[in-house]
Amino acid sequence: MLDAFAARLEGADLRDQVRSLVPVFHELRALGVSLLPEATSSARERIIAYLRRYPMTLIEGDELLVVSGIGEWARRVRELRVQFGWWIYTGMTLRELAEENTEAAEDLAAALGLALDAVRPDHYFLARADQDRDAAHRWNLLNTIRKQKLGVKAKILAYLRANVGTPVTLEELRYLAGDKSEWARRVRELRTEEGWPIFTRMQGRPDLPVGSYVLDEDKQAPEHDRRIPDDVRVAVLERDGFACRHCGWTRDQLRTEDPRKFLELHHVTHHKDGGANTVGNLVTLCNVHHDQVHAGKLVAPDPSRAD
Repeated sequence: MLDAFAARLEGADLRDQVRSLVPVFHELRALGVSLLPEATSSARERIIAYLRRYPMTLIEGDELLVVSGIGEWARRVRELRVQFGWWIYTGMTLRELAEENTEAAEDLAAALGLALDAVRPDHYFLARADQDRDAAHRWNLLNTIRKQKLGVKAKILAYLRANVGTPVTLEELRYLAGDKSEWARRVRELRTEEGWPIFTRMQGRPDLPVGSYVLDEDKQAPEHDRRIPDDVRVAVLERDGFACRHCGWTRDQLRTEDPRKFLELHHVTHHKDGGANTVGNLVTLCNVHHDQVHAGKLVAPDPSRAD
């Protein structure tokens, strides 16, 4: 019937032909819904069931149209992300990340097993298999900050400072920026130029979920520590086993009652004395022993000596 539809129009009333196709649309919709018999109560339930079956996999929007069985499936995806705390990323967000933050984009590309330039705006993927139950509260805060008369960078910093130690998603930051593509560049500037300890999996926090950022501490780095290149920072952390060279503390030992919260890089020869931002002049310390070294209570370990 569909193959001959154009020919059939020639000898029949258009409205009759349209009305004859209505049952076809209903049956096709019912067929798509029946593909997920365990999630038949709502379109939203079917969408998340489908995404959870294929986590970290690019899903086309048309697939969600079929399994949802409704025309407003995109709104249900947004509800899942905003109201119910599912880390669902859009292709547009990934494309903007690839343009503005190469290292974070490479991390995502490796997780997805493809190049981000192959991602289309109508792609979606589930970055985290479990539900983030604090997300609804964060989105209320997000809306409050988004409405403030601040620049994009200031809004992002305000939101990260309100969520110190808590990973936030790419979609949250994009929404905060009014869906402007500059959000990824502003995050990078906050970290590399203004010294805020913002990390991703590829930038010193391999324990983080894919596609997330975290502000480790509400403390801006001294000006001389803000220009350490990312490749140098990662090389030092890898050399030191992502552990404090004084006490051996790692993020796996993070405890609420322990004042050690994060790792920092220390210049053995101080920057003011001509010390360079090089692997040989930097050593990894936890925040407690870094402060003690600067207070003169400890001597910084020698980067060239193995423990």
